Amino acid sequence: MKGKDSMQHALTVAIEAAHAAGDAIQHLYGRAGQVRDKGAAGVVTAADLAANARIQAILQRAFPDDGWLSEETMDGADRLAKQRVWIIDPLDGTWEFANGVPEFVVSIGLCVAGEAVIGVLYNPITQETFAGLRGAGAWLNQRPIAVSATTDLVASTFCVSRTETGKGLLHAFEEHLQLRPIGSIAYKCGLVAAGRHEGVFTHNPRNEWDICAGVAIIEAAGGRVTDRHGRPYRFNQADPIQPPLVGTNAHVHDALLAVLRATPRSSP
Repeated sequence: MKGKDSMQHALTVAIEAAHAAGDAIQHLYGRAGQVRDKGAAGVVTAADLAANARIQAILQRAFPDDGWLSEETMDGADRLAKQRVWIIDPLDGTWEFANGVPEFVVSIGLCVAGEAVIGVLYNPITQETFAGLRGAGAWLNQRPIAVSATTDLVASTFCVSRTETGKGLLHAFEEHLQLRPIGSIAYKCGLVAAGRHEGVFTHNPRNEWDICAGVAIIEAAGGRVTDRHGRPYRFNQADPIQPPLVGTNAHVHDALLAVLRATPRSSP
C-alpha cells in the first residue's frame, strides 16, 4: 500500500490498538490498586503498563519498521533515524484514572518526517473514539467532526489543566478568558477538535506523547496548533519535551496568542 491507502490502513490499526488498550484500562478502572511514583515523571498504574503492552504488540506487529516513542517504554536513539514514528501515551490522565474521574484517554499518534499526521484518542469510560488523518478529516465514533466556527474570543471557552488551575498558574488569565478545567491534555484536544470548546492551552511544557495525537486530530478537524510563539510542532525530537501548547479552532488563534503573550505568567 502507498500514499493515502497506507495512511488509512495505519489509522485503522491505530484505532484497533487504542480499543485494545482501552479494554485493559476499563477492566482495571475503579479497582483499588497500587499507584507507583515515577518521581519527576509522575505516577504509573497497572493500567498504564497493560495498555502500553497491548498497543506495542499490535503496532509493532503491523509496522515493524516504524519507530517507537512511548511514555511507558525506555526510549532509544534509533527512532531518530526513522521517517515514521509512533508516539504513544497509553493512559493520558493517570491521576484522573486513579481517582475515578473519566477524563482520560489512550493516545496514539503517528508522525511522518516530524509532522503529526494521524491521531487516535480513546476514552474507554465515555466510549468516545476521536480520530484524525491529515488531509482526510477527523471523526468522533466514525462521524465527521470539525472545530467550532466561533470567531469571538470573548464568547469562546478554553479547556485547561485541572492541575495547573489548582496551583494558581492560570489565575492571571481568568479575567480575560472563559476557562474550563478538564483532565487529560489529549482528551482536551479531542474536545476542541469536536467543536465543544474553542481552544486548549497549557502553562507548562508537555512531552511529545502527551500532545502528538491531539495535534494531529485538531489540525485534521480544521484547527490550528502551535506553541506560544506561533510555531508549529515538530515531533520525534531527541528531547521529547515540547513548549507549552496552544490549540484552537484557528479563528481565535491569533487573538488567544496575543492574550497569552500580554498576560504575565503566574508562578506556583
